[in-house]
Amino acid sequence: MKKFEQSVLLNNLPKQFFAGLVAKVNTSIEAGHDVINLGQGNPDQPTPPHIVKALQEAAGKPDYHKYSPFRGQRFLKTAITEFYQREYGVTLDPDTEVAILFGGKAGLVEIPQCLLNPGETVLVPDPGYPDYWSGVELARARMEYMPLLKENEFLPDYSKLSEKAKADAKLMFLNYPNNPTGAVASRSFFDDTVAFAEENDICVVHDFAYGAIGFDGKKPVSFLESEGAKETGIEIYTLSKTYNMAGWRIGFAVGNKSVIESINLFQDHMFVSVFSGIQEAAAAALLAPQDCVSELVARYESRRAAFIDALNGIGWKVEAPPGSFFAWLPVPGGFTSESFADYLLEHAHVCVAPGIGFGTFGEGYVRAGLLTSEERLREAAERIKSLNLFSQSVDS
Repeated sequence: MKKFEQSVLLNNLPKQFFAGLVAKVNTSIEAGHDVINLGQGNPDQPTPPHIVKALQEAAGKPDYHKYSPFRGQRFLKTAITEFYQREYGVTLDPDTEVAILFGGKAGLVEIPQCLLNPGETVLVPDPGYPDYWSGVELARARMEYMPLLKENEFLPDYSKLSEKAKADAKLMFLNYPNNPTGAVASRSFFDDTVAFAEENDICVVHDFAYGAIGFDGKKPVSFLESEGAKETGIEIYTLSKTYNMAGWRIGFAVGNKSVIESINLFQDHMFVSVFSGIQEAAAAALLAPQDCVSELVARYESRRAAFIDALNGIGWKVEAPPGSFFAWLPVPGGFTSESFADYLLEHAHVCVAPGIGFGTFGEGYVRAGLLTSEERLREAAERIKSLNLFSQSVDS
């Protein structure tokens, strides 16, 4: 059969890091091993029943079997504004400051294509979510990396950026609670970010995918809570993590009117809109009592305690993440992040994601997801203990 060559654009796209990780896990499973997979970010709990019921009822509505409105149902946009007012005290206009997305990833990949011309600069966190890179490459733009270092609580230090980087940058990605480090940002950090963005004429895109998941009684802060934030950028929220709706592909962008209009215009040419039944279920999720969210966060916090305690108990000195459902774990001496991840998969049948897959400054760490039971998390620690890589603590 004749083979048609891919475009230069496709050939230049970053390698899909997680596809390789999945392939390694599947190979191990096919060899008959019981793999504890902590390497991916796929929520393990079902969508709450009241949201499923809302979709089931909505699916029977004949009007929803037609094309949805191009820019989404207004009832969902109104629900989003009510959600933001209730949760963060942020006032939004449903008609001009909200865009419906096919999941948060879609918005993150679209936004560079909406705002950048070829060769223009994007500030990208390192380590960071790899799909930021995909959107930048599709826009034929270029990246300037912002190191996220432990000594700065995994926040970018804007003072360390070169004057050229600040002058050239048109767009900046941030993400707190952070994937992969689990770090959280304070209101003062976002205040500083607004000032930095205003001074340098940069559009901020805050990826708030883990916005509901904060621990120790501390609720994560929205970028839009800072004064002037809507003048300097947008926030992208997904229902995937908050409501275990990853497979539903529904999210939204909120904030600066001109950026929202650009997203809507781009999507006018790409899509019609998300199925209205899913939009109705999303509205139900946002407006209903949030007990299911509180229960989910408590579940992750309990898993965090079980896993971190177990790892420290085997002598692996690790810190508990303040947010997200990821733990960012230092690699022991003698390994790179990738060789250590491969070693754990081969010898303990535990999968973690090597930090290098998230950027140069991810080297020296692996990411583990709290997306299985406490029993399996403790078992993972016991399997790692058997490898004798760490000196077990005296009081374990």
